[in-house]
Amino acid sequence: MESAAVGSSGFGASSRCKPGEVAWLVPDPDSSWRRISYWFDNLPGPVTPRQPLPGDLEADVVIVGAGYTGMWTAYYLSAIDPGLRVAVLEREVAGYGASGRNGGWCSAFFAVSPESLTKSYGLDAMGAMQRAMQHSVDEVGAAAAAEGIDCAYRKGGTASLARSAAQLASYKADLDGYRALGIGDDDVVWCDAKGATDLVSATGVLGGLFTPHCASLDPARLARGLAETIEGRGVRIYEQTAVTRVQPAGPNGASQRIETPHGRVRAPVVVIATEGYTAQLPDRRRRVVPVYSLMVATEPLDDSTLSEIGIRDGITFTDGRHLLIYGQRTPDGRLAFGGRGAPYHFRSQIDDSFDRVPKVHETLGETLGEMFPVLEGVAITHRWGGPLGVHRDWHPSVNFDRRTGVGSAGGYVGDGVSTANLAGRTLADLICGRDTELTRLPWVNHRSPLWEPEPLRWLGVNSGLVAMGQADRTEAKTGNPSRLAGVVARLTGY
Repeated sequence: MESAAVGSSGFGASSRCKPGEVAWLVPDPDSSWRRISYWFDNLPGPVTPRQPLPGDLEADVVIVGAGYTGMWTAYYLSAIDPGLRVAVLEREVAGYGASGRNGGWCSAFFAVSPESLTKSYGLDAMGAMQRAMQHSVDEVGAAAAAEGIDCAYRKGGTASLARSAAQLASYKADLDGYRALGIGDDDVVWCDAKGATDLVSATGVLGGLFTPHCASLDPARLARGLAETIEGRGVRIYEQTAVTRVQPAGPNGASQRIETPHGRVRAPVVVIATEGYTAQLPDRRRRVVPVYSLMVATEPLDDSTLSEIGIRDGITFTDGRHLLIYGQRTPDGRLAFGGRGAPYHFRSQIDDSFDRVPKVHETLGETLGEMFPVLEGVAITHRWGGPLGVHRDWHPSVNFDRRTGVGSAGGYVGDGVSTANLAGRTLADLICGRDTELTRLPWVNHRSPLWEPEPLRWLGVNSGLVAMGQADRTEAKTGNPSRLAGVVARLTGY
């Protein structure tokens, strides 16, 4: 389904892109779902919600949330024990959250740095976590291929471009740290200015890092294909079914009771797989903060423009700024590009109106135009966004309490495409009582501290965003690393 921008301009002489709205030109009953993201708009078939929970239900495992975490957990549970009665409850439609809105990076990046992992758990545990993440990148591709999910999986790696003297110094320090931990050229390669520009022909490139452990993909096609796959394995997905309460198990191994407007589900095991939406559950409001990340997509680019940009097919790209940006070239020749900067909303509020922030979307357009001047005159056709989950210590985790039967995973800090696959495999092993290499990884049963109560949470998160933006401006002006960024990193745990 095609969409066109109404009232939006392309990249003008100053590389500015003014905000506009996307109008769906052909009336379509599923157009509200297609507005979620470019990826949803690009789905080949209709987005028709599945039936809600028909009434009270008994299950062996009930999963709250039909995003990557919940659906990968169901996928691997069905492989280990096909006889398990697994039900997935989803408030909207499968892939509605970050799983259908993200930048399409299936990467081995973990939110906790190798240095921090080593300090907390030791060198062997860090290495095991790194290998598990790298394998997860390949596992997503292998599973998609095995199940016939056409999600445009292309393993091209990630180019991290240094586009200022401060960024160059930061990346060189990172490389020294990797080498000190035994991370070699197979995992991270240093690129000089020419080598980095050969990967991505952005302006002002001084050098950078390249890792092969990343694939680009279409996240919504992966999510929707995964939903169809697990249904084919007997997993029941009930959409349009909001969970209002999870009542813990009683004594003597009684089942959990999950309350919805359509009925109750009883199961001895419940998995909370709600990621950025976790704060909307009454007893979990301070466990995860929903931080918004926004994206834009250009119109399809002609061959000449694509050649001048020089982004190799399948490669993902970023640079060394503190207020993160991320991009890829889509299979139909667009640039899909995102970044942080949208505000955190008081009391962890989430609302559809927060998905589009004109100022942030305009800045993303300006940044693209500054990186690739050849985009002058190219239209932005899609603008969207959504929340991602962040723990107080910026540490993702996967948890399962065998005593209560409650499992959870999340806090991926925007690197969830492959991490959620690892979480799903790990949760399946934990639920089935299997002692594996996955269940011994350092993130298993890690407990993050709670976020501060309001208004401290609102002040802290938004002050951090403002400070990181100021740090980027200071570094661009002076060429020196920002001390402010280091202070904020220590205060936030990032």
